[in-house]
Amino acid sequence: MSLTACGRQAPYGSLDEVPEKLAADGTTVVVGDPSAVVTVHLYEDPRCPVCEEFETTGGGPELRKATLARDAATEYTLASFLDDRVGGSGSKKAVNALRAALEAGKFAEYHEVLYANQPEEAVDGFTDAYLLELAGQVDGLRGPAFDSAVKSMKYRAFVTASEKAYERAGGKKEPEGPGTPTAVVNDVRIPTDYNGVLFDAAAFTGLLKQIGETPEEWRDFEF
Repeated sequence: MSLTACGRQAPYGSLDEVPEKLAADGTTVVVGDPSAVVTVHLYEDPRCPVCEEFETTGGGPELRKATLARDAATEYTLASFLDDRVGGSGSKKAVNALRAALEAGKFAEYHEVLYANQPEEAVDGFTDAYLLELAGQVDGLRGPAFDSAVKSMKYRAFVTASEKAYERAGGKKEPEGPGTPTAVVNDVRIPTDYNGVLFDAAAFTGLLKQIGETPEEWRDFEF
């Protein structure tokens, strides 16, 4: 085990080194050091263009850096409601493919690739062929098991359960779900009125740093 001079474990070298697993609830995907002081739980739909903005030009790249540095861990609840709202099956297919990537230990890498190559929301472009093509950008992901899981919708039950978990997260006030992206940091949800911080890389980085330094104050913070 590699340690820094102060005894802290050294950062991960790349996303393929970051641990990832399915939580005991059967729907939450956990990425990063479980001992990290900060945990960011994200609610996302793969077809959501606002999620794409977060993941590519907003706080997403900074969150990946923090996860690599072991300063944060990231949790994901994957929704697929846009298929019903916009039409098609791309969200469900993408969530299924992401679950297959998790089985292969490649979730974090594939997740980044999907958002970097997200089709237009109205196009329903996450077809089997396109998902497999994008998987080719992740070393070691393509293979008989992954390809079959994508084509057969092997994790259909997970897709359904994950969508229901997303809807439950909205509570009575938001029975269809809290909207995407939604971020819950150390069990405190960032309200919609403050969602701008998710799309300002510097502000999001500063928030993560502040929470890491004073986690008790964040838990008691009232928006």
